[in-house]
Amino acid sequence: MAGAAPTDPDGPTGRLVTWLAETSIDAIPAEVTTRARHLILDGIGCLLVGARLPWSQIAVRSLTVEPGSSMVAGWDRTTDASTAALLNSSFIQGFELDDVSYRIPWHANAVLLPVLLVIAGRRQTVTGADLLRAQVLGFETAARVGRALGGPQLLTQGWHSGAVFGGPGAAAAGGVLYDLTPARFEDALGIAATQSGGLMAAQYGSMVKRMQHGFAARNGLLAATLAAGEYIGIKRVFERDYGGYLATFTAQQDSDPSAIGEALGERWYLPEQTIKPYTAMVYTHPAIDAALALRATDGFDPAAIKRIEIEVADSVFDHAVFPLHRPVESVAAQMSVCYTTAAALLDGAVSVEQFRPNRLNQDDVWRLIDQMTVTRVSGPASAGRVCLTTDDGQTHEQRTEKPLGSAERPLSNTAIVDKYRGLTGRILDRHRQQAIEDLVLHLDERRDAPAALLALLAPTVGEALD
Repeated sequence: MAGAAPTDPDGPTGRLVTWLAETSIDAIPAEVTTRARHLILDGIGCLLVGARLPWSQIAVRSLTVEPGSSMVAGWDRTTDASTAALLNSSFIQGFELDDVSYRIPWHANAVLLPVLLVIAGRRQTVTGADLLRAQVLGFETAARVGRALGGPQLLTQGWHSGAVFGGPGAAAAGGVLYDLTPARFEDALGIAATQSGGLMAAQYGSMVKRMQHGFAARNGLLAATLAAGEYIGIKRVFERDYGGYLATFTAQQDSDPSAIGEALGERWYLPEQTIKPYTAMVYTHPAIDAALALRATDGFDPAAIKRIEIEVADSVFDHAVFPLHRPVESVAAQMSVCYTTAAALLDGAVSVEQFRPNRLNQDDVWRLIDQMTVTRVSGPASAGRVCLTTDDGQTHEQRTEKPLGSAERPLSNTAIVDKYRGLTGRILDRHRQQAIEDLVLHLDERRDAPAALLALLAPTVGEALD
């Protein structure tokens, strides 16, 4: 068997993989594990809501030809491990309900949970505490890699950021469950890194936008499994110049290899992850917050709106602002600051109801969209402004600096539980809904939690858009 030590223990990759192999569940602060359990609960709610959406049904019909050993959530069927990871991830990302970050943009549950579910189904020795530890360490890995890549900078280059750096996070999470040594973690990260990719053009009405974090999950699963079998990956993948991970994705600019190993075990990024209050791409949330505040003012009348001016950060303008045409598909509407702002002004909500087919193309929405202008301004991605001009010439303005759900205004754990209950109330019976909630919120207290969770997730669920 090859040696257990990483190639360069003092380098960014070496420090990270040593930390992954040596960090126990007891070394993770209680506030981090508590938030992690609630993050997982949110991801499971998104998983089950997304399982039977129209595009999910197409993917399942297309890919689950033969049964296998891995669960497809909400379908009462199995398939091979790679396909299960891909499908379950696409369910989590299926309706823009899942977690994200303004500073390090990725969807953690869509990358990590599918890998954990597959490996837990393979390895009967995996406990609930193991799952929780793997979720946290996989999260911290991807967050550091994303930070080293410049955070939102990848989006400005047209990369789907989480699909790029999620793979190493998935490989780290899987490696925890495989009990990898530092050397094997190094292989896993190198194998995952070389598979990275994802184009942000997927947001323009395609179904594949829902699946791209699934590519990262599948790649991470493959990487961890190969490394567990002692398949050799790229060594020192984060610090190499020619062909290295950071150097290639940033054209050797604006990358920070030292961020990979910085403050490991001291600085925890997981509690800062945004749990979404709205069913839309996160960079539309500042304008949604502003629109909802304007709607709540005395005398508000959407019929009296003559002009709408919206400001978004320059760094995310191209991600949130693009031409919309009727009829619009839900994925484009959920990515559009124009549609989501119109929905907030008209309905006072941006949830599942605002993206049903019969709502997407109604005249009142498009009347407001036609009155909008959007400008790009310098400032953080979490800031936004909406200004309304009414028929009588009055203006009403609202600026958002700290959107609901952001690190500065996080959803409480109680609010996350309420979100889970609200999302799943229409698709699960009350007993199953409560059993999942109780199990996840006490995940590390039960050795049999992985098997019990798989049994609860497997049976058929209702269709969220019915």
